[in-house]
Order: sequence, then structure tokens, then C-alpha cells
Amino acid sequence: MFNEMMRAEIWLQEHLDSQQGIEDLASRLGYSTSQVRRRFKQCFGLSPSAYRDTLRLEKAARLLAFTPFSIQSIASRCGYQNHSAFSRAFQRYHNQTPRQYRQALRLKLHHNPYCQGHGGDPPNYEIRRAPSRQALVTRLYRTERSQPLKVLRKWAQHAKGVDSLPDRLRQGQTIALMHNIPLPSDVERIDVGPLVDGGEASAIAIPASFRLLILPAQLYACVKLDSLEEIPDVIQYLVCEGLPAQDLHASGDAVQVEWNEEGVLVRLPVQPV
Repeated sequence: MFNEMMRAEIWLQEHLDSQQGIEDLASRLGYSTSQVRRRFKQCFGLSPSAYRDTLRLEKAARLLAFTPFSIQSIASRCGYQNHSAFSRAFQRYHNQTPRQYRQALRLKLHHNPYCQGHGGDPPNYEIRRAPSRQALVTRLYRTERSQPLKVLRKWAQHAKGVDSLPDRLRQGQTIALMHNIPLPSDVERIDVGPLVDGGEASAIAIPASFRLLILPAQLYACVKLDSLEEIPDVIQYLVCEGLPAQDLHASGDAVQVEWNEEGVLVRLPVQPV
């Protein structure tokens, strides 16, 4: 049951800007709407509609913090059909209007060792256009005791179906997509798994808890780090100082992280202003 509800949760995330409802999700899964609501709440503690509202409002927070998009544009990107409905929902969830939140959060993000100028030299980064890639990923969810960065080191112990993957994948390059760095989240989730060559993806028997994810070709700010713990501060620096100086901004898409014994590579999706 959990694999099916995980697919339902991913569908909700991928359709935040859509007006498709729970009926469409139930039809896709082959269940009644009441079955989907009941089973989803058993897994995630919220109804599908409430969960999607949370995802929408957390996405809105990222776009307010990281991008120059207008509030009306952000409302549309997050699935709200009018500005007023978005503002009311946002204020109920974040206890601030979108404009107040944007101003306060940007000020808070600048309170960071690199941005304040006393955290040592700022990180070196490069702006690169990376080609399209593919990965077999599973989704991990935060528990009361887990911390996202610690979970990454031992992700295979937390994921179901890893033993079904070929050895060459389990021992190959791993990538994680972190959806809520550096902002906190009530629905923390990480997609993690091995990168795969396009030619071999069709020949792999994909475990039920994994899915093939296509990472599009796009522009990234790329940073090499010594440890996973540096990621939040470095992302804050890029958002506040590094990218604006180059007329760029973060797109709001998930941060990509790859790591091995030699270090950590972080890719932050970016766009021109």
C-alpha cells in the first residue's frame, strides 16, 4: 500500500499548478476517492487535498525567497487561480502575507556566515549547463528523529527495494534531489538513487519503490564541498549574494547533490533574471 500512496504523493507534487482533483488521482490509481483519502491519510497524516495545499504553499515560499517573480505569477505557478485566494491561504499557513514573508525571509537568509562576511572565504562556484541525465530514485520521508543530511549517508538502509538493484548501480554514482533546502518543511522529502545511462535504463527491472527520473538539461550553479553539512549555508550564499551578482536567480527546483569519498557536488538550478 505504501508504494501506491508514495506514487500518489509524487503525483500531487507534480501537479501543483494543475486543477486536476483527487478524482483524477483516484482514477489513475484504480481506487475510489474515499479509498485514496483514507489510505493517504493513514500514510501521511493529512488528506490528499490538505497535503497538496501544504506543498503549494511551501513551493510559494521558495519562489518568494529565491526568485523575482511577481506574487501573481507565483500564485499561478502554485495552482491558485486568483491572487486573493492565494494570499488568504498563504497568510493562514505562514502567518504573514506573501509580501511580508518575502521581505522577512530575504532578510533572514542574509544572516548567514558567508553573507555577513565573517564565515571565511565564500565558496567557489561555476555556472554550467548540464546535459539531460537519468536516475533511478526512491523517495525518503522525514521521521521525527531523522535529519535529511544524515539520512543521505545511509540512504540505502532507509530505502525499500535497494537489494533488487544490480550491483553496478548500488555501487555507482548516487544523486539526491532535496526539495526543501535551505527552507524548513512540514513534509520533508528526498529523492535519492543511482544515476543510470540512458541506454541501460530500459533493460533494468525497476523495483516498485523506485521510479525512473529524467533530469532535464538546464543551467546550474555548481559547488564542490567537503561535507554534506555545508550545503544549507552555501545555498543561502548563492541565493543572497552569488547569483544576484551575475543576474541569475535560483529557479526554485530541487537542489541536486552527488557525493563520494572525494567530496560533495551540489547543483542548484538557476535562471537568468
